[in-house]
Amino acid sequence: MEAAMAIPFWLKQSCSRLSILQYLPAARRYSQVDPSFVRYFSDRILAAPLDDFLDPLAFPEAEASDVIHLNLAAPRYDAAYERGSTSHSPMELNARGSCELRKVIAENERLRHQRHLNPDDQVLITHGAMGACANAIDAFVNPGDPVVLFDPCSPMFRIGAKSRRAKLRWVPTWNEDGRCRFLLEGLAKAMRGAMMLVLSNPSNPTGGVLGVEEWDQIAWLAKRQDVLIFVDDSFGRYQYGEPVRLPGNAEFQKRLLTAGSVSQTYGMRATRIGWLTGPKPLVDACRLTSVLSAPFVPSACQASALRALQTPEEMFQPTLNQFRKRRQYAFDRLKAMDLKPDWPNGGYTLWVNVNRLGIDGRAFAERLLREERVLVGSGDHYGPSGSGHIRISYAAEDGRLREGLTRIGAFVDRLSGKVNEPAEMLALEGPRVGVTELAPAFSRG
Repeated sequence: MEAAMAIPFWLKQSCSRLSILQYLPAARRYSQVDPSFVRYFSDRILAAPLDDFLDPLAFPEAEASDVIHLNLAAPRYDAAYERGSTSHSPMELNARGSCELRKVIAENERLRHQRHLNPDDQVLITHGAMGACANAIDAFVNPGDPVVLFDPCSPMFRIGAKSRRAKLRWVPTWNEDGRCRFLLEGLAKAMRGAMMLVLSNPSNPTGGVLGVEEWDQIAWLAKRQDVLIFVDDSFGRYQYGEPVRLPGNAEFQKRLLTAGSVSQTYGMRATRIGWLTGPKPLVDACRLTSVLSAPFVPSACQASALRALQTPEEMFQPTLNQFRKRRQYAFDRLKAMDLKPDWPNGGYTLWVNVNRLGIDGRAFAERLLREERVLVGSGDHYGPSGSGHIRISYAAEDGRLREGLTRIGAFVDRLSGKVNEPAEMLALEGPRVGVTELAPAFSRG
């Protein structure tokens, strides 16, 4: 291994902020490929014991079948406790994750977005999509650094950034026939001097999907302002129109990190497997923060995720069609209550405006749970604009969705001062969509 030159942390920090560190001989040790990536690295990366991390014997990977692994961290009894098929070979624990799983993820990215990723060093297996987000924030964001969030967005983005003492900059968005829209001027102002833009597509909670125009604007601003882009693609499989690919230009791709998860994408909540993809220097930095916090994703969970991701995509189409029916059914029933849900073009949630009832989203959610035993999301968790909204998921089993909407209807009638008539409630029922099983096709049989 190349001899290390000791550089004081204060010098590394100063040179990095001034984009000078990339010209020092030691910089290539941080970025491995392109020293210009060093300017994105957080203090946690700069202060890490890099020699230990880069030592190939510190975190050995023995994926090849002809390697006899006599450096096991623990005995191997996995197969004795596994249920179902044990025909697959045991997966070794390593800091990047299973080689087989990384290859499948890279292939899926090629098919969906025409991204050509090297599974050896551009894909990292993580503890869920939020594990990927946490690794990225730790790798590139220092206390006080601006992080840009779309309003509304997943509360985990806000919590993750605030817990690292980042400065939040909100960009208002709205749904336009299922399309996520924003003002270019507002995004440009927020991204000025920012370190990272964090978003999900489709949006959680609105279900809005970014179009070609929006992606082109984001790509242009990312290059102009030199901002990293983190995209949570966990809901990307649930798009009801023609999916829009991520921009393919090199300048955008060199700043792009994407995350996915089998929890949302495949409905495997207990498995808690996610992944992070992007340029090697950025993924390596995230791998370091992963090793420092929560390394080694369980191999049994990775094996389960691998089987799911290897399922032919056409087997998912019947499930996606059922979700289309649910989306329409839930939307129509809420409209019949004189509420104002946004029309989603992706995901499986409805963003519902309850302002006309004279109550905010938090009070609505609290009273609905107390009086009707129905749990919905309080809009204020999702951003500054969410106080007058609630989030409703139509991922619930068909009968529970129908009963839950009926109880919401009764609650809304009470808030509005209406008298519940049986005939009115029957009218609200609407046509039954006949969804009796929404388990993904790969889990059947």
